[in-house]
Amino acid sequence: MNDVSDRGFWEERWSQALRDHGDAITRRPPNAHLTGIAEDLVAGVALDAGCGHGSDTLWLATRGWRVTAVDFSATALDHGRSTADAIGTDVAERVEWVEGDLGTWAPEPGHYDLVLCLYVHVDGSVEAMVERMAAGVATGGSLLLVGHRPIDPETGAATPAAGQVQVSVDEAVAALDPARWEFVVAEDRPRAAAGTGTDAVIHARRLS
Repeated sequence: MNDVSDRGFWEERWSQALRDHGDAITRRPPNAHLTGIAEDLVAGVALDAGCGHGSDTLWLATRGWRVTAVDFSATALDHGRSTADAIGTDVAERVEWVEGDLGTWAPEPGHYDLVLCLYVHVDGSVEAMVERMAAGVATGGSLLLVGHRPIDPETGAATPAAGQVQVSVDEAVAALDPARWEFVVAEDRPRAAAGTGTDAVIHARRLS
């Protein structure tokens, strides 16, 4: 079984994906959950934790956000950086690409207006990871967490995330103090493509 917490696994996976489908990956649209909430937010400082090849990071940067983009795949980060450079200096200079393992990496406390963590494969406690990412959100800022559920609650069938540990609604809600967080969204939502499963979507706003 592939170890999705292993850096070497992701380096090999990204290298092959970018070699075989680099153009298609570059053209991938940003995550729909992100665009649905961020279009209503004033551009500020964002953290894309687990940024992969950077489509979400670059969507934010083109809209005026300054983004810290963190991933532990140097290959994915290099692709994101090259794509940013190709878009233009005004976008590239808004992004800081950081090689880091989200199993241990922690953001600067209270620094970001938006922290997003999408489809991250968690190595360890989901609640601990949520708490660590949430600590980076400034008062009034937003936290967006999305996890692909391993079992589709509609059918009981295994999804492409079977065998993985990703964020769930229950674990995310348990990790966030309701006295300090307003839950704008905290629910499972079917994915757009039929038969591809369900996403856990949590959008929380920091009150204090």
